[in-house]
Amino acid sequence: MPSTRPPLVLSAATLIANFDRFAVTPMLVLLALGMQVPLASAVAAASGYFLAYGLTQPLWGMLSDRFGRIVVMRGTLFAAAAAGLVSALAPNLAALIAARVITGACVGAIVPASLTYVGDTVPPEQRQGALSDLMAASAMGTALATAVGGVLASFLDWRAVFALPALCAALCAIVIGKLPEPERAQVSGVREHLALVLTNRWALLVFGLVFVEGAVLLGIMTFLPSALVHHGVDVAVAGLATATYGIGVWLFSRLVKALGRRLAVWQLIAIGGTSMALGYLVVALRTDIASVVITALLLGGGWSFMHSSLQTWATSVVPEARGLAVSLFASALFLGSAAASAAAGYAADRGEYTTLFTIAAATAIPLLITASACRYRYQSRTAPV
Repeated sequence: MPSTRPPLVLSAATLIANFDRFAVTPMLVLLALGMQVPLASAVAAASGYFLAYGLTQPLWGMLSDRFGRIVVMRGTLFAAAAAGLVSALAPNLAALIAARVITGACVGAIVPASLTYVGDTVPPEQRQGALSDLMAASAMGTALATAVGGVLASFLDWRAVFALPALCAALCAIVIGKLPEPERAQVSGVREHLALVLTNRWALLVFGLVFVEGAVLLGIMTFLPSALVHHGVDVAVAGLATATYGIGVWLFSRLVKALGRRLAVWQLIAIGGTSMALGYLVVALRTDIASVVITALLLGGGWSFMHSSLQTWATSVVPEARGLAVSLFASALFLGSAAASAAAGYAADRGEYTTLFTIAAATAIPLLITASACRYRYQSRTAPV
């Protein structure tokens, strides 16, 4: 019988990948003090990781299509574990940055390969629920990194925050090797492989939609803590208020799994887009701790409903090159969030947070309408007669 949920080790790997990705942010100050370098220099350890994480995903997608999902995940988990331990033992900032870049490049393979594995092994009608399970694990990793990363660095040492996910990644690499390799379509050369995805109009549409979603949701959400600090809230409190986003993702992902059996995918997208728009409207009208907590929870709902639906779509739009399609989907999300963060930086520097959040709320409305309508049309055209 086909599986209806992801293997537990895939959820664990997803949690570890997100913990490793987000844990460095709350401890950058401690890292700078420990290394005796300026904070601006220490930030390179995070930015180098994120850049490598985003840029290498299409490579891992093509390799997983050619050599297999388990082969790629197992190899990158072992490599991430080794680079993570080097990060924990790095004698200077240059060595740390190099180790974090390699770690980010390897960790970048885990989440797309896990999503692709679900696409290979779970029937389409049950795939939304299985992807929601992975999303819950992802949210738990993000929430733990935000809440626990700084605490571990404060009470133990910042090096322990790099060592912990490295050891867990090595354990996952051992266990994940026991999973069966799913069947996949045979791929030809690199050019033909890329053309298969990049000439598919539905695939390009999904990439465009997730680019805008990444810009609106992830890109602008990064300014919630700074908006609170601008209004006089302590930095630590501002971070904890925004961290409720992870709780929102976990809670709403359970609801998505239940409603996924009753509602069409286009309806789930509409719910997610509405939640995003309402979330930014709340914080645009009033910026305090309570409103940011509400907004973070609603954005968690937006991510759970809309992003899981777009993920489900991405796993089915080009099944012959599923690994590459899912990896390009993840890259589009990353690029959208990075573009929005860069574009919004000027407004944030001037304290124009109300304008920033109002634009985000307004942009979420055409996004939800377009995504819902296009998904409905896709479903009507591809439904069996």
